[in-house]
Amino acid sequence: MTRFGIGYDVHRLVPNRKLILGGVEINHALGLDGHSDADVLIHAIIDALLGAAALGDIGQHFPDTDEKFKDADSGRLLAEVHELLKAKGYSIGNIDSVVVAQKPKLAPHILKIRTRLAEILQIDLDFISVKAKTEEGLGFTGNEQGISAYAIVGISG
Repeated sequence: MTRFGIGYDVHRLVPNRKLILGGVEINHALGLDGHSDADVLIHAIIDALLGAAALGDIGQHFPDTDEKFKDADSGRLLAEVHELLKAKGYSIGNIDSVVVAQKPKLAPHILKIRTRLAEILQIDLDFISVKAKTEEGLGFTGNEQGISAYAIVGISG
């Protein structure tokens, strides 16, 4: 049976933080604020995977009140979720995602992000789609205050 999940995340851009998206560090003057490394793309994918398997959400598995997740590498958290899914008999069919950011321009980084996600999840690159959008200067992300991400996944098992 195929199951689908949807994930969403958003974090504020702040100085003195690295910008990590999809497990890739991107050179930018601002980074995302959060308890972990604040990787909005991986957080959205984690929520989508957990949702598809009816296993809760990222906050239940990796609470921001737990110091062991302070500055955590979200790629490691994604790998843990993948192991949980495999233990439940699920495999990932595909991931489709969108990152919404006015700046930096993400097109030059998309292949590297897809490749990193494929490495973490041990799946074929062709199963992962990452798209970048701006909001034409409108709203929270359009005014360069933050970055958001959406993900839809299909799993089978």
